[in-house]
Order: sequence, then structure tokens, then C-alpha cells
Amino acid sequence: MRLFAEYALLPDGPASDVRFDIDDGRFVRIEVGAEPQGTQRLPGVVLPGFANAHSHAFHRALRGRTHDQGGTFWTWRERMYSVASRLDPDSYLKLARATYAEMALAGITGVGEFHYLHHAPGGHRYADPNAMAECLRQAAAEAGVRLTLLDSAYLAGGLGPDGHLPLDEVQQRFSDGDISAWRSRVAELAPSPGMRVGAAIHSIRAVPIGALGEVVESTEQELRSRWDGEGGQIRRAPLHVHLSEQPAENEASLACYGYTPTELLQSRGVLGAATTAVHATHLTSSDVLTLGRTGTTACFCPTTERDLADGIGPARALLEAGSGLSLGSDQHAVIDLLEEARGLESHERLASLRRGRFRPAELLSALTNHDSIGWPDAGRLEVGARADLVAVRLDSVRTAGIAPSQVVMVATSADVDTVMVGGRTVVAAGRHLLGDVAGLLEQAIRPIWEGL
Repeated sequence: MRLFAEYALLPDGPASDVRFDIDDGRFVRIEVGAEPQGTQRLPGVVLPGFANAHSHAFHRALRGRTHDQGGTFWTWRERMYSVASRLDPDSYLKLARATYAEMALAGITGVGEFHYLHHAPGGHRYADPNAMAECLRQAAAEAGVRLTLLDSAYLAGGLGPDGHLPLDEVQQRFSDGDISAWRSRVAELAPSPGMRVGAAIHSIRAVPIGALGEVVESTEQELRSRWDGEGGQIRRAPLHVHLSEQPAENEASLACYGYTPTELLQSRGVLGAATTAVHATHLTSSDVLTLGRTGTTACFCPTTERDLADGIGPARALLEAGSGLSLGSDQHAVIDLLEEARGLESHERLASLRRGRFRPAELLSALTNHDSIGWPDAGRLEVGARADLVAVRLDSVRTAGIAPSQVVMVATSADVDTVMVGGRTVVAAGRHLLGDVAGLLEQAIRPIWEGL
């Protein structure tokens, strides 16, 4: 396959008249200053495929349903629990498939699914203990995006000054009961060509200190042994964790353990190059240095963090300390990774009163950080990489007249025209291969809210 783009954002910077030769799902030749003859022409400017490093697919059902009562993250969570209590494998498949298709329309070619909706209501086990995870595998395959299933350990209902709280009725379906049962269930999840299996610690609120090391051990043993990446030479499968999303989490951790959540994770060997700290909002200066020193990635979800009134995290400080950055759409108040990248910069501007806190190339790096979800050979327009690309139009009312190199600061998901995943066209002329994605979302979401 041979493609031509008038503009492309290559690893060395913006380029013009670029030809891409693709074979067996990878870029085999990229030529700058090429002629378009004999090629399929792509519109606008071509970017690498986007990586959505943090997703809770079922949260998509909450969009436009939680703005009428105000409150905080904790009051929003009650609505989220109501939705979680109503899902089964059939409805979960429909919702996740439509959500992943919406992601593809927005230029996302790989997603890290932070999965904790494991069991039936009340904690009852399905005949297949990984039935809900298998729904996600099928949903991603049908939507045409790669999936990293980050299977989440979830053992406690919260954390107070005197220790961990029992699970409530809804949380029962998130939990395997103990860490050994979690490890046994996850060990039954096999990778497939479009899906890899990693792990997640839901939070230090949901996983007691004594179990943290066992989750790390699982990423070094059971999951690592089945990881289809880097020739099997990785030390750990990807491990993600919600970190310091709320001040209440920090207060509880200090009261119970005498450590900040970051210090607690570090004391149990959780942090490191294979780990991603999601949100990382309320950090001390020492926490920032610890995350940077250990090479832990920080995943920011700006549209969620502002929708839930969580706060603005120290993204620039973390990058300068040594942490890589990635982006996620999290609860999917918006599925637009271009907006997430722009939010990273705009939140920094509001906090610092200065513009240009991140260069466009730094935002693009965060936008395409597939390494954080375990696909290190994706996210770059270079020979040998997976042939993922996103063509963003330059002739919309948003993008007309812009410098192509600054497209990340201007375009939205509505400007995405073409999306290719591993050499396969998933979106063409702004239309997904599944057809009417809005209709699929409507069919999946409306029944969930009937009676609520």
C-alpha cells in the first residue's frame, strides 16, 4: 500500500509531500519531498495514531447525565455506581463497542482500558470469570482499535484514618475478594493479536498496603511471561494506578499509613518505568521528584479532571523531573484526545499565567504515547513502526489557514478524516467502518437509564 500526504508530523518535525509505503501492517518506507503519482492521497496533515492511556468504557453512559445536581467527585461517583450496577455482558459489549468506535473516529488507535467491572451484581461470578473482560476484547476488535486490558485489583471499599473500609454492595462486583483470587482470574486472560493484558491497582484506597507488592509481582511473573512485546524482554507488564486524584485520598493515606500515596507506592516497589500514575493531581514537591526519579509515567485526563472539579496537576513539573506524559479520556465527558492535549497546555497556562508551557511537539508526544500502554512500536511515523496514522483536515472552519505544525492546538475530533490501525483503514472520510456510531451509542446507553 502506498499513501501520500501533503503534510505530516514526522519524528524529526513537520514535513511536506510525504509518501508512506506500508506492508504487513508496518511502515516500510517513508519519503519526504515525494511525488503523489500512483498513491492514495490523504487530506490535511498526517499524525501518528493517538494513544488513549486511560479509559473506563462504561463511564461513557454518564455523559450529559450528571450536571443537574452539582456536588463533587464523590457525589458524581454515586451516579457512576448506579450505571455500574445495571450492566451485564450483553449491555457492556454494546456500550464498549460503540465507545471504542467513537474513539476511533477521534483518531485513537490504541486504548488502555482500566478495567474493574469484573463480576455480576453482588459479586456473583459469571460462568466465565472473565466474561466482562472478554466483552472488551470483542468490542475493541470490532471497533478496530488495539486494546491493553489493565485488569484492576480492587479489594476494599475505601480508606479511613483507622484502615480500609468494607466493600459496599456495588463495589462487590469490582472485587475478587482477595489478591490471590485476583491473580488466579487474571492468569486465565490470554493475550491476542489485538489485545495485551496488563494490571492496575485501582488506588491505595481500594488495595491495602499488604497486597500492593503482589500486584507488582504478578506483572513481573504471570503477566510478563505471556507478554507479547519487545521479544519477551520486558521486566514488567504495564501497571497503572489512580494516584492522588482527590485531597481526601492523601489525607486518609497520611492518617492511616503516615505516607503520601506516592510514598506508599514507592515503599512497595510499585513505581518505575512500566508504571503509569493516572491523574497525579495533588502531589507534594517530593512526590513529583519521586515520580520523576523512578521514570513513572503520569497520565493526565484534563477534560475529566475539570468535569469532576478534581484540580490541575503539575504536568510541566513532572515532565521536567523525568516523568513521561500520556493522556486519557477517562470518564469520556469528551472523547477527543486533541482536546486532552490542548487541555494539558491550557490548564498549565491558567495555573502559571504564562503561555507556551508545552511545545506542540511535546503535546504530540503525550498524545501518541503508546509505550505507556505496552505498544512501544506504535505512535511514530517511522520505518518499522506499526502503520497507524490519523489524517486531520486543514479545510474546516477550525483549521483553515493554520500552520500544519500547530494543528494540535487548533483541531478537534470533528476534523479527523482518516484513521488507519496497523495498515487497516478504520475511518474513511470521517465515517467508521461500523457505520452509524451515534446510533450505536444511543442504542447502548438509553436502556441503561430506563428506570433510573
